[in-house]
Amino acid sequence: MKEQLDIIISDLQASMGRDAPESANASESERSVGKPGYAIIGTGMMGREHIRAVLQLKQARIVGIFDEDPVSIRRALREFSQSGHQEPAVYSDLEALTNDERVDGILICTPNFTHRQVFDAVKHTKKPIFLEKPMATTLEDAIYLAEASLSYPSSILLGMQYRYKSQYQLALNAINKGDVGSVKMISLCEYRPAFLPKVKEWNKFAVYSGGTLVEKCCHYFDLMNRIAASLPARVFASGGRAVNFKDFSYEGRASDIDDHALVIVEYENRVRAQFTLNMFSEELYEGLTVSGDRGTLRAEEQASFKPGRESSSKITVEVPGHAAYDGFDCTFPEAIESGGHYGSTLFEHVRFANRVRGQQSDGASCAEGLWAIITAWMAQESIRTSTVVDVRETLARLGIDPFGEGLIPDINQRHISDEANLS
Repeated sequence: MKEQLDIIISDLQASMGRDAPESANASESERSVGKPGYAIIGTGMMGREHIRAVLQLKQARIVGIFDEDPVSIRRALREFSQSGHQEPAVYSDLEALTNDERVDGILICTPNFTHRQVFDAVKHTKKPIFLEKPMATTLEDAIYLAEASLSYPSSILLGMQYRYKSQYQLALNAINKGDVGSVKMISLCEYRPAFLPKVKEWNKFAVYSGGTLVEKCCHYFDLMNRIAASLPARVFASGGRAVNFKDFSYEGRASDIDDHALVIVEYENRVRAQFTLNMFSEELYEGLTVSGDRGTLRAEEQASFKPGRESSSKITVEVPGHAAYDGFDCTFPEAIESGGHYGSTLFEHVRFANRVRGQQSDGASCAEGLWAIITAWMAQESIRTSTVVDVRETLARLGIDPFGEGLIPDINQRHISDEANLS
């Protein structure tokens, strides 16, 4: 497993700036020759993280940016000047962006509730799209985007970067190889500080964010769905607001965002999973435990939003004779960790750059994003109704059919006999 980590690190390092001219004295225009051009829509906190990742990787160039907020534009341009890069064009509108022939790929990093609208505005370009998570805030918009992706002539890659954190890359690899045997139970948790400030504080309101479990936790449900290798059958959740933003309002609207939750998911193949969220902790802690019929895997991360405090990741595989039985530190080197979300943002950009070049990659698909949202939405619905939510019954009642061809991720398609189905 340590060897696998070394390969992950060396592969990323090898891909950084691989298309750059050998001469260190080459101008920026010379270094940009042959690199795909990106346009970034939305230059808030996540948009700027993507700018930094692209500049660090040197696999592509950013030719233009667009945002309706002038403060966000100024902050984005500062990312270029502070790193010694030439400033990109600032588009006056999306039409100017889509008419720019230098654009080879489009990044949509706008607030969650705008994703469908922005996609519709740029889809005529038929160019590869990177779409930030969650792909939508409603089931209707999520399935619209997932269905649209099936006929879209280029790739649409979702920003599910958590699957590329060091401990989760190693965990997914070990589980896929059968190190813990047949998976039976999954436990995930996140303890962290409150939501950070955003433009117009959109993440403090469920109508704009989709709710905490959709906005923040779709990453974890994506991981959970991949590990379970099945579709969610029943969901029960309890949660609400205990500490954060109880007296917060913006432009006369009171915040309604949850700050904690407990979620139980039963899958169609009888795997059982749980997720714990706490957003009023001082520091960040994530934990994944996966138990199979051969043993248990644990993947952990401790980090901080406070400056000067280092993060650390660890993975343990409690299977007799396993090389990682006693666990080992799997923290990425600082040069990678600084790339955003503890390095995971860099890995998803490598995959997007490959897609833009017409190559295959294992980046997150719209089908995977759809089912992450379905799982999260069902948990939000369970909190709202204080009931156990049957996934198929609820989808049928809402008139939503996410079971068509191409809408179920390959990893989640498993033959389930009538006897094995949950009743």
